[in-house]
Amino acid sequence: MTAAFSPGDLIYARGREWVALPSPEEGWLCLRPLSGAEADIQLIHPDLETETPRPARFALPEREPLATQSAAQLLSEALRLSLRRGAGPFRSAARLSFEPRAYQLVPLIMALRLQTVRLLIADDVGIGKTIEAGLILRELIDRGEAEAFTVLCPPHLVEQWTGELKEKFDIDSVAVTAASAARLERGLPQHMTLFDAYPQTVVSLDYIKAEKRRDSFARACPKLVIVDEAHACVGTYQGRQQRFELLTRLSSDATRHLILLTATPHSGDEEAFERLLGLIDPEFSGRAFEDERSRIRLARHFVQRRRIDVTSREWGEERSFPRHETSEISYSFDNAQTAFHDAVLDYCLAVVEDAGAGQRERRLAFWGTLALMRCVGSSPAAAASALRNRLKSDPDRLGDHVFDDDGEDEDAIDVEPASGLNTGPLASLVAQAEHLARSLDPKIAATVKVLAPLIKAGANPVVFCRYIATADHVASGLRKAFPKLRIEVVTGALTGDERRARVEAMGGDAQRLLVATDCLSEGINLQHLFDTVIHYDLSWNPTRHQQREGRVDRFGQSALLVRSVILFSPDSAIDGAVLEVILRKAEAIRKATGVSVPLPEERGAVTGALMNAVLLRKGRNQQLSLDFGFDQDARNFETRWRDAEEGEKASRARFAQNSMKPEEVAPEWKKWRELLGGPAELLRFTGRAMSRLDVQLEMQKQNSYRAHLGELPKQIAERLASRGLEGTINLSFDEPPLPGHAVVTRSHPLPATLAESLLEGALDPVSSPLNPIGRAGAWSSSVVKVLTTVALLRLRFKLTVHGRVERMLLVEEASAIAFEPGGMIAAGEAARKLLDAETAGNLADVARTRLVEAALARTASLVDGPVAEHAQTRAQALAEDHDRLRRAGSDASRFLSRVSVEPVLPADVIGLYVLVPAPS
Repeated sequence: MTAAFSPGDLIYARGREWVALPSPEEGWLCLRPLSGAEADIQLIHPDLETETPRPARFALPEREPLATQSAAQLLSEALRLSLRRGAGPFRSAARLSFEPRAYQLVPLIMALRLQTVRLLIADDVGIGKTIEAGLILRELIDRGEAEAFTVLCPPHLVEQWTGELKEKFDIDSVAVTAASAARLERGLPQHMTLFDAYPQTVVSLDYIKAEKRRDSFARACPKLVIVDEAHACVGTYQGRQQRFELLTRLSSDATRHLILLTATPHSGDEEAFERLLGLIDPEFSGRAFEDERSRIRLARHFVQRRRIDVTSREWGEERSFPRHETSEISYSFDNAQTAFHDAVLDYCLAVVEDAGAGQRERRLAFWGTLALMRCVGSSPAAAASALRNRLKSDPDRLGDHVFDDDGEDEDAIDVEPASGLNTGPLASLVAQAEHLARSLDPKIAATVKVLAPLIKAGANPVVFCRYIATADHVASGLRKAFPKLRIEVVTGALTGDERRARVEAMGGDAQRLLVATDCLSEGINLQHLFDTVIHYDLSWNPTRHQQREGRVDRFGQSALLVRSVILFSPDSAIDGAVLEVILRKAEAIRKATGVSVPLPEERGAVTGALMNAVLLRKGRNQQLSLDFGFDQDARNFETRWRDAEEGEKASRARFAQNSMKPEEVAPEWKKWRELLGGPAELLRFTGRAMSRLDVQLEMQKQNSYRAHLGELPKQIAERLASRGLEGTINLSFDEPPLPGHAVVTRSHPLPATLAESLLEGALDPVSSPLNPIGRAGAWSSSVVKVLTTVALLRLRFKLTVHGRVERMLLVEEASAIAFEPGGMIAAGEAARKLLDAETAGNLADVARTRLVEAALARTASLVDGPVAEHAQTRAQALAEDHDRLRRAGSDASRFLSRVSVEPVLPADVIGLYVLVPAPS
């Protein structure tokens, strides 16, 4: 900053007024137009300007044009909605494109109470961990505490993260993956790394964990890191070990902010859990939580909540999530299917018996058996594909095809596996499978029977299949059954962008049905378009079932009820085994612990347990089970999963964090809503603003509105088009939005552009193409007893954070004061509400003019008196708000920073209105 100007000063340069912001370089001026937006900020050097910048003073309201009451209300709302640099403790609130729920503020408040943010956020699937981490990220950026950041996540989540950051938090980030890294590095100077050039990144863990990249990344890594699916970084497998080494190195810098996200922090593995906690603080890595003091300290860094915790009445979030109903629907084989399944089972068991004694040969025989049986149970099309592809088998990848792992490194594998069973004649099985694929499929018929009443009732289902061939087979059958319904297929045959585009394209249809493989069970949220899940194929991993349903049943779902249907056949040995051994047991554990506990990671135990169940269900030779140890595997599997359940129960008893109560968050939440305006205020402003511009905001039904942007004045329509909005759009003003609707928050381009345009027109009527709405007026009011004046104010403050590094920010607040001849009678929202009170009749134009002129004549004394006093009062209150939020519940001896707030005077008087008492 130059010696002549300080942050908050008004400056005249380049033919207009600006507000001085903190400058990043000595001698330069960082300026934002007085009536402009954040995007209009300029960095200029006074010595390079043709006209030397000089001090300016904000223009007071003028007599003409006289404002009506409706114009005053509109200006008040436009002022509040146009501010982006909030003065309150949640500085980021004005930049969000959604309205967070109170419970989602808990991790943010926890972060603000830490000098260095180290958090493990372990909330359930669908509660909003991404939102909670994004709130912290946006807040730290807006506070000046973080300029660069990296999100580390599995590769299939990279696009979701970059999209969520841009859409919800107005944060531009660069995706760094194996596919994009070379392009991003191309042309960079020798001394510059990719992370120097792109300070805000979302990075694939699979890409960055390699040793040759790990070291360079660790050296250039920003001081703020978010790790998604953090549990996948603490195991003993080779890939996990590489990730753990990277995170250990990053966490060793005690000044680095580190936020870990996972829905399964414990999962019965005590050692992995302790390694996870050790990333937060090395002191947490030992088993030192038997004493209360240690648990209290950990609670400052660890938040873990089930859905039932946040939907309890005390949080008032009963409607944040839909009611969920799960049902099991069975169907029967016909004679041809029964014969085919029996033939395949006979063949597979013969192969297992002939596998020999070698461990690898037996393992491949088991996995090959299960792989083929999975395909047979999925669909004749998948079975035929697996049998035809058997010679292309990679034996070492068979396990990846058999087991539904959580997809930590890549998409769920949905290609039909080669069976790996290369002995004996398979021609007859292939012929049977191909014949069945062309015949009427009882499984599809059962699916149609399930879907028909749901679709008639307006449901929008997602049908999850295991294999690509099955998905295509099912979609073909459903298109015949529902010819008028929009039906699309999304599988691993499409790229990530193609999948996302195909799903989003369905938003314009009144009703839709999606057939997908598990490539969509993570990575793309479906809650805005779909409300029903059909498990066409049973997953062998209960976590995968949870992930499927979690795409739909999550925060933001507009339906009051979400249904999930498990489809199975009692005639299928494999369906029965999976239901009995895995899924129903997983559901019992979920009911007991409140969360899903993943399967034990030892594949051999799972294989043996399933094979044992298959043999028992089909009455096969018990000796085979004994010879191969299947019964022992089944017992080991039971023991390991029971141990995981007990470990999860113990973990939650020791570490579950619910100490922050609603009454601690609610007051801050209420202040946020009052200062910034909620959905009702946004709807009112948007409707009023468009009406003033001779365009109606059409109400379709509850929470559904239509805006014809092309009918707006040309300059506003062009500004909207530059921000990606044009034509006719569907809007919702409350969350969750209806399908095909954009939710409107204060940062949505429509209200933001309307507010900026109307405010600019009022402050600079000469340059504005819009009819000015006037900044001064008078009318008769039913709520005042004596002559009362209301002043709309824009307050600016210098907010300084004193700590290891001192940071000064310029922040703003829309406010108002009301005063009578005897002094000020109301401030803030109470004063603003006087403008909304019912009028008591019209005043003659000459009386209005006289009252306004008298009020304007008193403006100078008003600015130096009541307005200045109000600004000082607000500065003190803001400092107390910041201090209370950062210090409450924390250890004062460990807290190093404090906040001071200084008003920038004189404050801006945006509007001045005289209210005359109604005649008695």
